[in-house]
Parts: sequence; structure tokens; C-alpha cells
Amino acid sequence: MNHTFVILAAGLGTRMRSKRAKVLHRAGGLALVEQVVAAARTLAPYGRIVVVTGHQAELVEELLQPLGVGFVRQDGQKGTGHALASCRDAVPHDGLLTVLYGDTPLLTAATLERLRDAQTDSGAAATLITTTLDEPTGYGRILLNGEGDVTAIVEEKACTPEQRKINVINSGIYCFESELLWKHIAEIVPNPVSGELYLTDMAEILAHHGHHVRPMHVDDATELLGINTRVELAHADRILRGRRNEELMLSGVTIERPETVTIDPRVEVGTDTIIESFARLLGATHVGEDCRIGAGAVLTNAILGDNVHIAPYTVIGDSRVDSGAHLGPFARLREGAHVGPNARVGNFVELKKTHLGSGSKSQHLAYLGDAEIGEATNIGAGTIICNYDGVKKHRTTIGARTFVGSNSTLVAPVELGEGSYIAAGSVITDEVPSDALALGRARQVIKPDWAKKRRKKD
Repeated sequence: MNHTFVILAAGLGTRMRSKRAKVLHRAGGLALVEQVVAAARTLAPYGRIVVVTGHQAELVEELLQPLGVGFVRQDGQKGTGHALASCRDAVPHDGLLTVLYGDTPLLTAATLERLRDAQTDSGAAATLITTTLDEPTGYGRILLNGEGDVTAIVEEKACTPEQRKINVINSGIYCFESELLWKHIAEIVPNPVSGELYLTDMAEILAHHGHHVRPMHVDDATELLGINTRVELAHADRILRGRRNEELMLSGVTIERPETVTIDPRVEVGTDTIIESFARLLGATHVGEDCRIGAGAVLTNAILGDNVHIAPYTVIGDSRVDSGAHLGPFARLREGAHVGPNARVGNFVELKKTHLGSGSKSQHLAYLGDAEIGEATNIGAGTIICNYDGVKKHRTTIGARTFVGSNSTLVAPVELGEGSYIAAGSVITDEVPSDALALGRARQVIKPDWAKKRRKKD
């Protein structure tokens, strides 16, 4: 059966106290509304997800456009019933239609699948998700008849004293038979207090026409949590991160102190990799098998081969590290750096748009920018590539099996031939032929007894 999803994401989210629309705030590595789209995507065929936008519509649509969803803009904040009714001409009227909310990122695909199956099996006009709260204040209460059908949803302000004692509440998530939904949705009338059209009224409307509306109870109320404050946002982030970490551990990844580790949903990690405490793996990072990611390391859109060792507090962004390489501690790779197989990058070494060849080493205190460095080359401590002349960047090429002495300064553009030696402390501005020794420093001068004479003057 065809299944359409409408995600309501037009609200202001004033309790977030933010200039940004609520659904654009992030939890678990994605915007709230992205999490909801991801859950719906597991069940909805292409072209069957529509997002209702309103506040900061352009930003929400720009974020979701690559996901292949459609959009309907709600004209004004006129309630959930009005938001759904706005989609009448934008969605198919066959099969099922499920209504979700852009601020409920914890809802799982498994629960949506269960909702679909419950609606399909029941033959009802609609199925809505309910849950039980010890403290239901602020939520609409579910009224059931003797057969267990939903007869109405009563909002908190309209509850009688007896109805307030009901702790089964409405989540706001519905799965409708599309034909019946569109047949009767125009019967929703404005709320006498707010003037808005509330989708909750559809339960009573369908029941009035003799149709069944069934509840589907979810035991874990946190899955239905709508995010309204920064406190709830942080809570959702912890839950989503915990789910992701558990998924990886069950697939064969060791995570030490997982409650401290942050791993985004698109990250992939190979079996028998060990991730130490407080590491952060972000974006589209891919880590191979048998790697070790040190404590406090931050990897963003990084690609790591197998058997890579990342020592603590190393930062890698938009870069690649081939199998067998060792990095850190306190190393940094950025903007397209590439470390070859079995290469070594040590403490306080930074690479930017630089390829360090197979088996090459830069172990201490160096900056290597805009460079191509051949295999089996050694870059001494304190080496600096001067790649920027104040106007534009220049490339440096260092051949294979080259030795660059400590505290060397390479002024780009410059080329060092294969097998060449650069004496420690040299400033190199010209090409160095293969197998040559280059020295670019002042001659040492010694003045005997100079210091002794100076002390006598004092």
C-alpha cells in the first residue's frame, strides 16, 4: 500500500529562545527535522514525503532539498489542522498518510513501521500513537469507548476534573486512510479560544461518522518527546548519540566510555577499531578496520584506512589517512591533506593540502602546506613551508628519500629533488637538484673570550 508522510515544520519554537527556527537545531548530528525525514525515508517511496514549512521556510527548504522531499508553505500560524489541510493539492489521496512533526527526532523507524502495520491490519479510519505519562499535565487526554476506540482527544484546558486524571496522552502522530482524511478534514472548525484549526479534532469527527480510530500505545515515552527547550534538545542529543554508539558496538567496534564519545549518524567504523574516551567522529567520516582513535581526537569528514593509529588530541578535517599510518598526538590535518601508507605525523605537526608519501615522516613541530612530498622522506623538527607570499599560495615539491634538516624554511614555490639533503637551519629559496646537499644559512663566527670580557665590563 502506498504511504505518504507529511512532516509539520512551520512553527516558531519560541521556547528555544533562538533566532533560528526550532527544527533547524541539531541533535545527534543532524537537524531535528532531518532526523524525522530520515525515519520517514525508511518507509516512504520517493516523492511521498512532504514538509510543511513556515517560519524561516527558505532555510528549512534549503537544508532538506537534497533529501528529495516536497514542500508546502503554511500561510500563517493557524494550527496543525490548517497545516495539514494546506497539503491537499500536494500529496496523493490514495493509501495511507502519516502525520509527523519536525521537532520529534527520537521517533524510530521501527515505531513508524509498527504504526503502518497497525493501521493496515485494523481497517480503521486512523490510528494514533499514545503513551502513558506519570505527569500528563499539558497534554491532550485520550478518551476511549468500551471497544477501545478513540472517541475524542481533549486538550488540557478543556478537560473535566475526571478527564485530568487520565494519564494516557496523545502524541500527535497519526496514520490516516487518506481518502477518509481528505473527505472530512474540512469539518475541523476553529478553536473558540485560539481560533486555530486543530488536527486532534479529526478523531472525534471520524468517530462521529461511524469510523473507527484506534490507539497504538508506545511504552517508551521518550521516543515521542517533542523538543521545545535547549534542555530537551540536550536530552535528545544524549539519547540519539547513545543509540548510535550502541549500534556500532554491536557491529564489532570497541568504544571506551561511550557516554563521552560523539559519533554522527553518517560515520562508518570498521570492525575491531577502538575508540577512546572523548573522541568525536563527525560528518561523513569513514574509519577502517583495526584502527585506534585516541582520547580527545576530533575527526570531521575524515577517511581512514585499516590499521591507522590516531594518537590523543589529533584533529583531522576533510582529509585522508592511508592504511598503517600513525598520527599524533596533537597533530592536525586539514583541507585535503593526504597521509600515505605507513607514514608518520607527530606531535604539533600540521598538514594543509599536502600529500605525505608512503613511509615518510614528520615527527615534530612542523607546518607543511600546499606540498607534494615523496615516499620515505624525513621532515625534521621545526620545518616550515612558506606557502603564502601575502597575495597567493604556492606549491612545494619534495622528492622521494629526501632529508630535510631541523628548522629548515622552504620558501615556495620550490622543488627539492629526490635523495637531496637540506642542512639544518637552512632557508631554501631555489631548486635543489637530486642527491645534492643544500645549505642556506649564515657562516658561524666565534670570537674567543668575548663573553669573559663582557662580564668584566659589568
